[in-house]
Amino acid sequence: MQINALRARLRALGAKPKHEERVLRLWANALPQDHGKRPLESFLPKPLRTALPGLTTELAALATLQSQHPGVDGSVRLLVRLGDGQTVESVLLPPDRAQALCISTQVGCAVGCVFCMTGTGGLLRQLSSGEIVAQVALARREFPDRPVRKVVFMGMGEPAHNLDAVLEAIQLLGTGGGIAHKQIVFSTVGDPRVFERLPQERVQPALALSLHSTKPELREQLLPRAPRMTPQQLVEAGEAYARATGYPIQYQWTLIEGVNDGDDEVEGIAALLQGRYALMNLIPFNAVPGMPWKRPSWERAAEMARSLHRRGVLTKLRQSAGQDVDGGCGQLRARGLEQAATGEAAVGRRIPIAVQTGG
Repeated sequence: MQINALRARLRALGAKPKHEERVLRLWANALPQDHGKRPLESFLPKPLRTALPGLTTELAALATLQSQHPGVDGSVRLLVRLGDGQTVESVLLPPDRAQALCISTQVGCAVGCVFCMTGTGGLLRQLSSGEIVAQVALARREFPDRPVRKVVFMGMGEPAHNLDAVLEAIQLLGTGGGIAHKQIVFSTVGDPRVFERLPQERVQPALALSLHSTKPELREQLLPRAPRMTPQQLVEAGEAYARATGYPIQYQWTLIEGVNDGDDEVEGIAALLQGRYALMNLIPFNAVPGMPWKRPSWERAAEMARSLHRRGVLTKLRQSAGQDVDGGCGQLRARGLEQAATGEAAVGRRIPIAVQTGG
């Protein structure tokens, strides 16, 4: 269900703009449609009132909770079942992470990042804008003691590959959904369409750009089907957006031992980001059995962060949420599919990656 199609249905039921916005706002905030002191009979047109119970059921069915996996860090990984039986993942990040929810935009992903479990299975389908917002409504409904005040598009999928639906969802979340614009984070490997479309939108989210290497050839190996923007081009486009919106760009860097954790990359990051309106997030790789990559030691990661700070690059060293619950992107879904196929409670099979990055 696309939100624009839902709006058209509401209008066909006699909804005026104020009625339409009310229905969408209550849904996105997981509040009942009779919420408030004013009786519906004095406010909503009769055809809309009659249709509301069925519509409420339909919206709730867009995303339901299949399983939840609390982590010792306070995060909760959610395996979310969609209306057609497909599953995606959402994550309530630890409480100290700005009451944030990480959500998915696709079932699978076409980018094929070699260190990402989601990328091993390719793209199965796009999520509708309704299914994207429904993940937020689900988290608010199931975890009322964990208010969602920030939404991060860093779950399964590449948001730029589902751009129309993602932007439609962002417009609702940033208006009726109660999420401040700078608390919506659009994460992408980099796509020229993002830098063209986002500045034109009413709600302009913060941007997180997946960098992972300052070496064009290595980045192409790590992100084999990302648009062919060089690290320099990506940073230039990000800087223009940052200056236009007043939000710093978050650069994402998954640290992989022996691949992109060397002193040469530290120097490359400093050369790219010194003087930029930017924040570098160093995220040690969340180990996946069957994949050849390893996490660098925490000491090495911390030294990289300190070295970048000394060079004038604002840097945060982050732990991936939910490492104790197989929390890497796509792992819960893979495990669920494996269990459904075998009927066993074992951890799902991991698909090894053959790409060699050297380094």
